[in-house]
Amino acid sequence: MHSKKWIILFLVFIIPGMLLTASCSKKMVKTDGMPVAGDSGAAGDAGAIDEGSLAGDRSGLLDEEGLTPEQRRARDAFLNEHIYFEFDSDVLSAEAQATLMRKAEYLQKNPGRRVTIEGHCDERGTTEYNLALGDRRALSVKKYLENLGVAASRMTPVSYGEEQPIDPGHTEAAWAQNRRAQFIFN
Repeated sequence: MHSKKWIILFLVFIIPGMLLTASCSKKMVKTDGMPVAGDSGAAGDAGAIDEGSLAGDRSGLLDEEGLTPEQRRARDAFLNEHIYFEFDSDVLSAEAQATLMRKAEYLQKNPGRRVTIEGHCDERGTTEYNLALGDRRALSVKKYLENLGVAASRMTPVSYGEEQPIDPGHTEAAWAQNRRAQFIFN
């Protein structure tokens, strides 16, 4: 009789307790081909990554957009590297051409990306003239990228003229920053 109580006690308390403990263990989360132990038990930490299991290697971590740190750096470099022009010109300098070669390489590696090429000017000149010059700058950049193999259908040129300066100053240094073409993703 005494052994029946132990068996019942074992069946009622010990086995469910073991099952509950096993179900709360850390589960493996696969991130970019690299399994990482993740703790999904805490309410605010759902999917949090156990940093100790990474051993300092964060190259496989994806951000909220699904990009690795390397992909994020390439994207940011693409967006933040502008094409600069001389006063009253839409001619691409050697430096601008080198930048556009890097941008073409990025676009070829990311065939799903579509871009708007924004043409900008400094404040000198009439509004109409600057809109036309900004358009010529954006078209010059688009044509160069087309010659490097980027499909024209992936690029939309637009001119903002003098309306969106990076530097609102009234100096040559400010104007040089504003005479640019820049990219945004569609």
